[in-house]
Amino acid sequence: MLVEPLSPPAARKLIQEIVAAGRTVVSRHALDEMAKDGLSDGDVAAVLRGGFVEPAELERGSWRYRVRAGRLYAVVAFRSAVELVVVTVWRVK
Repeated sequence: MLVEPLSPPAARKLIQEIVAAGRTVVSRHALDEMAKDGLSDGDVAAVLRGGFVEPAELERGSWRYRVRAGRLYAVVAFRSAVELVVVTVWRVK
């Protein structure tokens, strides 16, 4: 069972494990934002694999983790220890 909030290092480790061997779901909102900023699935995967995880924030009843890599950001929420949802993504202009 997943006990949240996770520390940034623990969240980063779990994100990397899920990207490698679990299930990553991309929300409709995240897909729309990716299209607006010209981002690919590969861009998002790269952020999740190698990004810096900021401390968790409780929003709308779930813990959200902002991950940044350079000018790219992704916000994820864990559904379980083997599944995460990409809530939104963006590129800082």
